[in-house]
Amino acid sequence: MANQPLVRLDGKTAFITGAGAGIGEATARLFAQQGAGILVFDRDGSGGEGVAAAIRSAGGRAIFVDGDVRDAAVVKSAVERANAELGGVQILVNNAGIYPRASLVEMTDEQWNEVLDINLKGVFHCTRAVAPQMVERRGGKIINISSVNIHVGAPNFSHYIASKGGIIGFTRALARELGDYNIHVNAVTPGAIQTEAEKRLVAAQGKAGDEAVAAIVARQCLKRRIQPAEIAAVCLFLASDLSDSMTGQTLNADCGNALY
Repeated sequence: MANQPLVRLDGKTAFITGAGAGIGEATARLFAQQGAGILVFDRDGSGGEGVAAAIRSAGGRAIFVDGDVRDAAVVKSAVERANAELGGVQILVNNAGIYPRASLVEMTDEQWNEVLDINLKGVFHCTRAVAPQMVERRGGKIINISSVNIHVGAPNFSHYIASKGGIIGFTRALARELGDYNIHVNAVTPGAIQTEAEKRLVAAQGKAGDEAVAAIVARQCLKRRIQPAEIAAVCLFLASDLSDSMTGQTLNADCGNALY
């Protein structure tokens, strides 16, 4: 059927933050497989360049920018480079984030500010950088990565959950603000994802780490670990024509931990 919605992203450019590993890497690789040009943005130079190189080796289009989402000037420059080398950005995946643990009573201002600046202010910087061209083009897909923890809570994570809750509010506000321009803004709340970084963290904690992971899986309806590629698939749905009736929504992908 000529009007059938497609999952393909041919001719589009996706700006993906935190794309050097984990969910961001999986999303960059999947989007590239579906035809999108990829701006791989990450402050991990070796990881980010490796992802971009792998995409190009597989016949895809990708450039890497070594940058921090806290630096608005670097973000703006990255978008300008994507415009010049890949075409205008039609898809933004705000994925970059950190998740350090700290109790509230021991948390410093610096710890709080770092998490909020990267996880929430970084989303603002990247969205502000691409929104004008989406408004001018009258179309775009913005996908913000939040966390299942906004639904279930977690100790020693108040700064992290505050930042991820802010992303949901930001998503809803922008969906209202940008809807007249056919710009879709949605969020994803992933569960406990089995990334390489998490594997290292669990291994460092020894038995306690294994027990914490087992407790999370036990709360899930589906008793298994969630892989980065599964979250990438949700992002692909939100980036494609298949989700054209959705905006301002939050998709929970956590194997049935939080039911709402």
